[in-house]
Amino acid sequence: MLGYYWSLAMRSMWRSRVLTALMVMAIGLGIGASMTMLTVLHVMSGDPLPGRSHLLFYPHLDPLPLKYSSPAEYNASDNLTWPDAMALLSAHRATRQAAMAGGEVLVREPLQDGSPFRVEGRYTTADFFAMFGVPFAAGEGWSADDDAARAHVVVLSTELARRLFGDRNPLGRTVRLEDADFRVVGVIANWEPEPLFYADSVSRAFGKSDAFFLPLGAAVDLKLSGNGNFSGWGRSDDESTRMISPTTSWLQFWVQLDNATSVAAYRQFLVDYSAQQQALGRFERPASSARLDTLAQRLEHQHLVPGDVRLQLWLALSFLVVCVLNIVALLLAKFLRRSGELSVRRALGARRRDIFMQLGTEALVIGVLGGMLGLLLAQAGLWSVRQRPDDYAQLASMDASMLATTFALSVVACLFAGFVPAWRASRVPPALQMKQL
Repeated sequence: MLGYYWSLAMRSMWRSRVLTALMVMAIGLGIGASMTMLTVLHVMSGDPLPGRSHLLFYPHLDPLPLKYSSPAEYNASDNLTWPDAMALLSAHRATRQAAMAGGEVLVREPLQDGSPFRVEGRYTTADFFAMFGVPFAAGEGWSADDDAARAHVVVLSTELARRLFGDRNPLGRTVRLEDADFRVVGVIANWEPEPLFYADSVSRAFGKSDAFFLPLGAAVDLKLSGNGNFSGWGRSDDESTRMISPTTSWLQFWVQLDNATSVAAYRQFLVDYSAQQQALGRFERPASSARLDTLAQRLEHQHLVPGDVRLQLWLALSFLVVCVLNIVALLLAKFLRRSGELSVRRALGARRRDIFMQLGTEALVIGVLGGMLGLLLAQAGLWSVRQRPDDYAQLASMDASMLATTFALSVVACLFAGFVPAWRASRVPPALQMKQL
């Protein structure tokens, strides 16, 4: 029977091909606009570390004076000060833990033309690689002893290692960063979590991953420049001491906690630490302001999805609803115009269910064709997004799940649009129509 319904649907669509083309275009435009923005939202709000993200948490302390007010776009207590980060590290209350900050250095290793260049990377501690599951193409990360010794070691991205050393083995070789030499101990494989959840909320969250990783202590000793947010509230802070100042927040801090008991214990540890600092006269705000955010809560707090993207998504979905309502009207008019033909089928023994299935099949075919057109329009829309200067623009591409969503949305939209017209046409009394033949 499905083959028969298919044949009837194709004949009906061919007889009214202009109307069919209009409906396919309407659903295609609605699907294309909606899927373009849904895909952008999908890539911007996805899980950056599937299978591992539920173990990662972001401690939050509040060392700010009571009278201090952060700018609306940034909260100075989002990051930690150097003394607080070192205190949390030395406490060893988590399975793994790492303090970090974004940095930018001048690579003085000469190229063929002898010119240095600048790259962005991360100053961090030894647990970073194991905690985030960073894959290595060669070598490994440095050790806790290297952190303590503030060793001049570095881990490079595959791209930077190839740019510096070509096809030669980079392990053990020396790279000059700013005015210091660093020994290469590892090269990471392709690792591009999107978004860069561990970064400062005001630094880049999308786009290329970090080109290098080096010990945080060494970066502080050498006063390497950072590309994150340094927020100070002390009167005596200057450039030479701001990195280690107790009144300058600039470090991100992540911990790995493997079960609910560990999470509860670490949360209490943060409250106790805040109470201790308050007793020492350093923290002015209540100890209860300390908290432990999950990775998902951290991403939500950072507001990585711009407001205009959400607005465009709602506009696109509203446009799809308008398209569906128009298709409802067009299908209703088309099906009722064929009521004479349908009444003859009823008189010859067709059941209402058969009529409904016949018309539903036609709506389904229109939905599939609209989905194919919508997919092409969505790809064109994503191409236009990739031409924008925004840092997330290059991520705008469909994966298998979004391809499936495109067709599912088009089919569901047209089945929804065709339900009322098909049901209405199948309920027409055949005797009333037979008299007009």
